[in-house]
Amino acid sequence: MCPRMSEEQFSEWYNQLIEDAALSDKRYPVKGMNVWTPFGWKAMMAIDALIRAEMERTSHDEVCFPVLIPATEFEKEAQHIKGFSSEVFWVTKAGDNTLDVPLAMRPTSETAMYPMFKLWVRSHADLPLKTFQIVKVYRYDTKMTRSFIRVREIHFFESHTCHATFEEAEAQIKEDLEIWARLSKELALPYLTAKRPDWDKFPGAFYTIGFDVLTPSGKAMQMSSVHQYKTNFAKAYDIQFEDEKGERHHVHQTTYGMSERLLGAIVAVHGDDRGVVLPPAIAPVQVVVVPIQSKGQTQEVLDAAHALADELDTEGLRVHLDVRDLRPGDKFYHWEKRGVPIRLELGPRDIKHGQVTVAVRDRTERATFRRDEVVAKVLEALSEMQWRMYERAEKDLWARVHDLPDIPAGFELEDVARVGWCGELDCATQMEVPLEAKFLGEDLDLKRPALERCTHCGAKAVSTMYVSKTA
Repeated sequence: MCPRMSEEQFSEWYNQLIEDAALSDKRYPVKGMNVWTPFGWKAMMAIDALIRAEMERTSHDEVCFPVLIPATEFEKEAQHIKGFSSEVFWVTKAGDNTLDVPLAMRPTSETAMYPMFKLWVRSHADLPLKTFQIVKVYRYDTKMTRSFIRVREIHFFESHTCHATFEEAEAQIKEDLEIWARLSKELALPYLTAKRPDWDKFPGAFYTIGFDVLTPSGKAMQMSSVHQYKTNFAKAYDIQFEDEKGERHHVHQTTYGMSERLLGAIVAVHGDDRGVVLPPAIAPVQVVVVPIQSKGQTQEVLDAAHALADELDTEGLRVHLDVRDLRPGDKFYHWEKRGVPIRLELGPRDIKHGQVTVAVRDRTERATFRRDEVVAKVLEALSEMQWRMYERAEKDLWARVHDLPDIPAGFELEDVARVGWCGELDCATQMEVPLEAKFLGEDLDLKRPALERCTHCGAKAVSTMYVSKTA
């Protein structure tokens, strides 16, 4: 894990890590639309697999909607289109023909899915409707692009649910919080849970809950968000059901979204001066086997290395045997840059002593495993590394969250502050401006006692808020 750095240093360091690990190629001739390279795509697919497993566990059905949304549907929800209007890509021509109805390339899918939900939901027997998709979304973000963190073609997960009552939708929100808690362990990403202020909630939402991590530059970065819509979208798209008494009601809806930012966060939170560090759960290669060949014993070493790789492969591990004609040091450097959790070295001396030399990516020292215990030891080392990464990052996160009962003259905010807030918009502004930061939202973690007084005016606080600069 890298020490705290300036935003300029972070940007240079982060971009270099992405390039060295061959996770993404930004040289495609459309700005903000990067190419997924094989190694980066495999990492993203591993993340998707974890998400799909959670969706399967919680009885969500996968769907796949078209990317184009008619303007007539997009404009039905006024708040929604207002929130995304400056970011939408529009298709207005097909060949030489001007389209009668312009088509939006989805920035998110409410306006694409809900006309269909109106057809799918007829009675209480159709509820709850729990769907999700993993697709591309398009947003013309005018800020400086950065691989995974800020792009214009986004690899995106979104779940959309319909429920008979507000209480059932609230239960879905609770389930979503639990899903994220489980996923965060697999991704080794401890986080802040913040109920966004009304002025920063998702367009059309009743409320929004965001999950944020901290970058080495001290900026908060949203990883995921959950939205309670009540009946806001259901009324706009006339999604109704008939109850047991024959009465008709609008459904209550929720959504849950996350994107390729997850991979960017892993790079930012866990990277070090040697390169990317990937949690074992999502590493495309969990174990690399490097034969250390010696004159006259080449075939013996290669045979032993193949046998070792095959043995690990049968345990379901993602294993790579590196037999390239390169010096061992060059191979070590290559895989360290890519964050492979475990490197196993096998040479004539190891074979003679019935052992394997091991290097674990998040540690500097090397060790040895007995050859007859290597599978069990590797599985144990992967599990230990997974939890060690999470616990180390969690300790670092909470060490960088500071209570701010008042704002001294000339104070410069680093990382995240907790402030008391009386609920008055002016007080929020009077805190955000001198701190050059924004309210992330109400602290729902409450790992520390709530602040009793407003940090700005001293009146009784109605909530404790996280404040930070944002990526």
